[in-house]
Amino acid sequence: MISLQNISPIFRRELRSYFNSPVAYVVIVVFLAIIGWFFTSNLFLMNVASMRVVFELVPLVFLFFVPAITMRLLAEEMKSGTLELLTTKPVTDAEIVIAKFLAAWSLLAAALLPTLLYLVTMMALGSIELGPVVAGYIGLLLMGGAYIAIGLFASSLTENQIIAFITSFLIVLALFLMDKVLMYVPEGLASTLEFLSVDYHFSNIARGVIDSRDIIYFVSLLGFSLLLATVSLERRKW
Repeated sequence: MISLQNISPIFRRELRSYFNSPVAYVVIVVFLAIIGWFFTSNLFLMNVASMRVVFELVPLVFLFFVPAITMRLLAEEMKSGTLELLTTKPVTDAEIVIAKFLAAWSLLAAALLPTLLYLVTMMALGSIELGPVVAGYIGLLLMGGAYIAIGLFASSLTENQIIAFITSFLIVLALFLMDKVLMYVPEGLASTLEFLSVDYHFSNIARGVIDSRDIIYFVSLLGFSLLLATVSLERRKW
């Protein structure tokens, strides 16, 4: 039985570990610098006021951003031996995984929060349709959550953070590119690859259409990845 009382202390400790070190600040600043440069270039050089550039660029940045914030979550605990110390307390592997997932997801949300300034800027310049923007942010949070769960799984496989980063990056990159290679695969396989593509489902949501199939896809990918991470942690007891 998963207990919030067990999850909460681990979540708070993990979140503090992000913000008590330069890691969170450096990652967030770099993330915002990249997104901000393209947004302002689009706004001032091309005279285009649109959130589309944000929703097109953030998924690409997530490919590197998310593995960077998840690579240490379990790998570092296993290498230092603190994971074994943690499990001597009345806490399950599933609770550890969920707590670390929520901490990383909170960091991702904190990185996305300042991008709302772009929305405020555009609203000051003229009218904007809020529906697609709200849907786009929901899509980014769902995509980011799925990537974090995959990153946790990769981090549970090894004590080496670099290997965890590379493994997570390759998995999310493959999922992102699946709908980009449809012309190179047999027609019967194309629809399957398209459905498995993260970017295909995100694009649907970013257009302002929140379809239950897209939500189910992200929630299923997220849940399955967390399950794999939990099973991977439990293998040390076998």
